[in-house]
Amino acid sequence: MTESEKYEWPSEGELVICNVKTVKDFGAFLEPEEYAGKEGFVHISEISSGWVKRIQDHIQEGEKRVCKVLRVDKGKGHIDLSLKQVNDHQKREKLQAWKNQKKADNLLKIVSERYGKELEKCYDEFGFELSDEFGSLYKAFEEVSLNSDILEQKGFTGEWIEHFVDVAEENISPPYVSITGFVELSSTNSNGVEDIKESLSAFEDTDDSQVEISYVAAPKYKVEIRSEDYKIAEEIFEEQAKKAVDKIEGYGGKGEYFREE
Repeated sequence: MTESEKYEWPSEGELVICNVKTVKDFGAFLEPEEYAGKEGFVHISEISSGWVKRIQDHIQEGEKRVCKVLRVDKGKGHIDLSLKQVNDHQKREKLQAWKNQKKADNLLKIVSERYGKELEKCYDEFGFELSDEFGSLYKAFEEVSLNSDILEQKGFTGEWIEHFVDVAEENISPPYVSITGFVELSSTNSNGVEDIKESLSAFEDTDDSQVEISYVAAPKYKVEIRSEDYKIAEEIFEEQAKKAVDKIEGYGGKGEYFREE
C-alpha cells in the first residue's frame, strides 16, 4: 500500500486526479487515480459552466483530469464528480501535488531497497507517520534535503533514517527564493577603496542563504540573496546591509541600503 492508497474513499469536496474511461452523451465515467478500483461519474451538467452542446468537445477518453468530489456512495461503490467546480489554480496545485506524491512513492521504493525491507512494510513502519508529521511524504523528503537532522529532531528513530536522508539529498533539489537589494557605500578617505571593500565583507553566505554581490555603478552595489523563503532572505539582507553601512560610517564614509532600485 502506497501513500496514495492509504485511504479507501475520497471525502466530499476533495480534488482527485481521474482517468477518463468512457464518455457518453449524458456524462463521463472516470477512475480516480488515487483510489484504485473506484468509479466516478461526471454528469453533463457538471462538465462546464457554459452550455455543453457536444460533450466530446469538453472531455475525451484517455485524458487525465482534475475533478471535485461531490458525493460518495460507498454502498454502490460510486463517486459523483464535477469538472466545472475546479478552477485553473486548483488544477495546477493538484497536478503538482500528485506529481510530488508519485515521486515520493518512487523515492521511498529506493529507500526500501537500501533498507532491505518491502515497500509496504516501510510505509507501515515509518512512511505513513512521516506523511502525517510533514503533511505529505514528499514534503518529508523535501524537509530532510534542507535539514538532514530534522527526523531525529522530531523524535524519529531507526536504521532507515540514514537511507532516507541519503535518498533525499541525492534526489531532491531544495526550493529557494531570490530577492534583490541595493547598497550605496562611499568614502573620501585616501584608503576609501579598502574601506568600501571591508564594508562589503558584511555580506556573506549563511547556513540559510547564499549571498552574491555585484557592482552596478559608483557608489551602488547589487545584493542578491537566495534562501528557502522570503522572510529569511529579507531578514538576512536587512541585517547584513545594516552592518555594511555601520562599517563604512565607522570609517567616516557614507552608506545607505534599500530593496527597490
